[in-house]
Amino acid sequence: MSNHARGLWGYSGRTPEGQALSIQSTGMGGPSAAIVLHELAELGVKRAIRVGTCGALAEDLEHGDLVIAGEALAEDGASRALGAGEAAQPDAELTERLVSAVAGLAGPARIVSTDLFYATATEDGGASAPGPDAWRRHGAVAVEMEAATLFTLGGLLGVATACLLAVSDTFPGGRRRRIGDEQLAGATSRMGSAAAAALGAQP
Repeated sequence: MSNHARGLWGYSGRTPEGQALSIQSTGMGGPSAAIVLHELAELGVKRAIRVGTCGALAEDLEHGDLVIAGEALAEDGASRALGAGEAAQPDAELTERLVSAVAGLAGPARIVSTDLFYATATEDGGASAPGPDAWRRHGAVAVEMEAATLFTLGGLLGVATACLLAVSDTFPGGRRRRIGDEQLAGATSRMGSAAAAALGAQP
């Protein structure tokens, strides 16, 4: 363990192939992720891959499926505050390295980053923000909370960023179904191995 500031654990070591690797929790949401990436950049980090979970928007996604972010709709406040437009872009080369490291995926997909994990209603009964139907119409296949901020800030700081996600929540019939612990552990292992391979493949 190399860090536990703010309760965000970080580990530094080497992969089985001998490549140096640091793994750092960013917490939940864009603001927390922005603090962590900024401080990592100050420590000299040049490449970073977000690995985490997402909720499925596409009906064909199942628990444990992996999704590589090709871009992230910026529906969160932090990325917009950093200057993001409608969508934030990852580093193209690092994303392609992820594609090569994950077998069987069609390719990078559009996701959406939001500030709210749970949907809420306003006092007049309306939706508090654009929701799943609107995101699907804009081509997003999954929703999470950090990628748009990391992509935007990475561009500003000169840090190459990419994102690999595992589906942890599906919504058949509009009802949330959560992934089981064993299935999540398997997906996490696959994500970590793929991210380490993509980072290690860099010159």
